[in-house]
Amino acid sequence: MNTRKIGRIISVDSFRIIVELDNDLKSLYKSGFQDIYEIAKINSYIIVPIGADRIVAIVTRVKIQDETELERLQGSITLPKAKRYLVATMIGTIQKKGEKTSYIQGVYNYPVLDNPVWYIIKEDLDRIFDTKVETREEEGKEDNSINFEEDYFLPIGTSPVFNGYQIKINPDKFFGKHAAILGNTGSGKSCTLSSIIQSLFKFQYSYKNEKTSTIEKRNLKNAHFIIFDTNGEYKKAFGIDNKEHNIINSFYIDKEGIKVPYWFMNFEDFDYLFEPSAGTQVPLLKNSIGLAKERNIKTNNNIDSYIEKGINNILYASPEEIKKMKCHNNFGNWEWYENNTIKQLSDAIISSEDSNVINIKQLLKTLASNVDINTENKTIINLKEKFNNYLDSGNMKKITLQKNIDTPIYFSFEKLLTKHFDEAIEQSEDSASKLREYASTLKLRIQSYFNDERIASPLLLKHKDKIENGLAKFMAFILGDFYKIFNEQDDDIFSKYYNKDNNILKDKTNQITIIDMSLLSYEVLETITGLIGRLILDFASRIEDRGKFPLVLVLEEAQNYIPEINRKDRVSISKKVFERIAREGRKYGISLVVSSQRPSELSKTVLSQCNSFLIHRLQNPDDQKYIRQLVSAANEDILSQLPILPQQHAIVMGDAVRTPVQVKINDAKPKPNSDNPKFIERWLQEYPKTVPDYISIAKKWEETKSNSIDDKKE
Repeated sequence: MNTRKIGRIISVDSFRIIVELDNDLKSLYKSGFQDIYEIAKINSYIIVPIGADRIVAIVTRVKIQDETELERLQGSITLPKAKRYLVATMIGTIQKKGEKTSYIQGVYNYPVLDNPVWYIIKEDLDRIFDTKVETREEEGKEDNSINFEEDYFLPIGTSPVFNGYQIKINPDKFFGKHAAILGNTGSGKSCTLSSIIQSLFKFQYSYKNEKTSTIEKRNLKNAHFIIFDTNGEYKKAFGIDNKEHNIINSFYIDKEGIKVPYWFMNFEDFDYLFEPSAGTQVPLLKNSIGLAKERNIKTNNNIDSYIEKGINNILYASPEEIKKMKCHNNFGNWEWYENNTIKQLSDAIISSEDSNVINIKQLLKTLASNVDINTENKTIINLKEKFNNYLDSGNMKKITLQKNIDTPIYFSFEKLLTKHFDEAIEQSEDSASKLREYASTLKLRIQSYFNDERIASPLLLKHKDKIENGLAKFMAFILGDFYKIFNEQDDDIFSKYYNKDNNILKDKTNQITIIDMSLLSYEVLETITGLIGRLILDFASRIEDRGKFPLVLVLEEAQNYIPEINRKDRVSISKKVFERIAREGRKYGISLVVSSQRPSELSKTVLSQCNSFLIHRLQNPDDQKYIRQLVSAANEDILSQLPILPQQHAIVMGDAVRTPVQVKINDAKPKPNSDNPKFIERWLQEYPKTVPDYISIAKKWEETKSNSIDDKKE
């Protein structure tokens, strides 16, 4: 083994070593039994033997230093001697336990000064890059010994330093513990994400058939990815318009299909969108929405506020006033008439299963038909008792509704503006005229949103009817299981949009849902992304068997909706949601893949919860500094390469990869629509290729509500 020695350690700290190369090395190559080995190349590895273990270190710096030797006894000075040094970061250990040898990330047994250093050989590289899957395939063995939870088996690229070696990740650790793909625009983030997902679906997994107990090769059948595509890039990557390249059954939702009903919003969503002032407008908006939802609960939709006022007038009226309510004066004689005021009040009460409401309706009818005024007292006493019971039960329901105001109960948004705002003002203890004045700006703002199609259309603010099973359909629509649950003949907006896509294979799960948000108005981008994220989290948390339904949310250009710095001095609603998912989502089987060109502008909470990082070229000093703060200090030297990484190259580190390493990402086939514009080539072309379709673009730009699926129904 001494033939592998290339130097000795002259310095050790917690993760870095300095190696002095042997003087007898005539070059930075050494000839071994099997090959010629490079021993001083950046990103290559060296081995530090310690007993039965071998520490693996990655070379991050090579330097030469002249040293002059003074011979005092001879009174002469010799020529300078050049000393050569390697600076390397310790990244892992090849450990031996009995007959088994394996590579683990991290170091637990440190070297000492003068510890010998070896060059790395193929046997070590096979341990580091884990070639056992390929070895088993070459030998014709079943690939049933892959441990999905522990092994690193999914190739995502190749090593630029060691030819022929693939860089592999563990998909469970990459997607199950949150991951971040970072880098400057044009560095290859979209292609990287597409390539990894394509590799995931192309890979042949060994799966034990429970019925036959045999091992069979299988592709993914029931994955769930939701991609928030802010630039409209991924439709091409997953072959949605080209069935020949449609390797995954994907579902594409464009501007026309992004419909997230407003009644799914909780009060925090309404508060963020409509921006009411804290003093007066917030409680008024809350009461208005509460009333709107209350009126759509069957048991509460029997006696409205106007009927309540009429009953109160009866209960506190004098006998003479009651007489006037059901009799008219005919030349000094009081005569009862059938369709009197009290009878009309009774008829206005909607039939109900509530015993109090039934009794009130009957008592009013009795009172209206009772000609003998002297026998009214008992009826009025009974009416007062039943009405108080009704009010008490109604107050309990209102309290319950206030507590559950965030439940996705349908209500008419138009009636919120035209009716329930005024109801909330009338019910307030404050002066109605002052409240109307204070609320006028809020009401105008909400009215402007109602009239703005960019906001009203995606949130369905003008939708007039409740969608049967609307929440269930929306969740199945987004998560890719729509065809399994609902009938193709349904007439709601989700069914219509889903069934219009002829490329959908309706006998399979839509394993990837691409939500194209590129044309979504900036005013509702955070509201809609946050709302979809919260609904998915709430849905997953209600599944009885926790983690039974794993799914991945891909946040493309995430700095747009999970920023670290709050806008308008208000915490972004989508930031709150995705920070909660970052902290709690894993236990419910929800994982985040965050992609961004400006990591320093992203939520620190979200990025700090990421366990795997795939980092492309980053030239901004703030972004580089931020990344160094996020990852282990041991990786700082490796991260120094970030400003000079070529396109399609990245540094991958964290739980999902066996060791921190530079990787050339595999080509995405097909690629996302993220190529750089070809300026000169386009500028050299002549008419008509040079002219866009101005009329068609402008018509789509000017599209109104009449072009939406929702309106075609109406």
